[in-house]
Amino acid sequence: MKKNIIVCGLIGGTFLALVMLVTAATCYKNDDFQGSMWLGYSSMILAFSLIFVGVKNFRDKFNSGFVSFGQAFKIGLFISLIASSMYVIAWLFDYYLFMPDFMDKYSAHVLREATREGATAAELASKDSEISSMKEMYKNPLLVVLITFLEVLPVGLVISLISALILKRKPAVV
Repeated sequence: MKKNIIVCGLIGGTFLALVMLVTAATCYKNDDFQGSMWLGYSSMILAFSLIFVGVKNFRDKFNSGFVSFGQAFKIGLFISLIASSMYVIAWLFDYYLFMPDFMDKYSAHVLREATREGATAAELASKDSEISSMKEMYKNPLLVVLITFLEVLPVGLVISLISALILKRKPAVV
């Protein structure tokens, strides 16, 4: 079971990290963040589909075709934690080593988009205050880790829950 979890988690995490690194670098270089959110969440769903594969593999190959909801969810949780941790570590390296002014570029983009969409001066001031608060949080590495986990881990948990509900199978009572 451990090997199954580790392999699925590492494959999913590698995929998540690579897509995030390429997307972040492209957005950062081009100073254009449009569409990256959809690509990011789509890649998360695709990467976390390995949860389904891992649970099904455990059920069918290692557990005689049976798995409880709890076992299935636990397998999904561990795969999610491995993949999410790889994503967070990749973001920390990318952010601190290659894009230390990422938040400045991102905040300029958000304000530019709000202006383009016709935001009032009060809305722009509110948006600027919100972004300044986030930039302040990004000065603390622990908060960067927590924010980044909150970006990716909930998707893994939802897919773990769905996979556990779909794949649970109890042995027939004789």
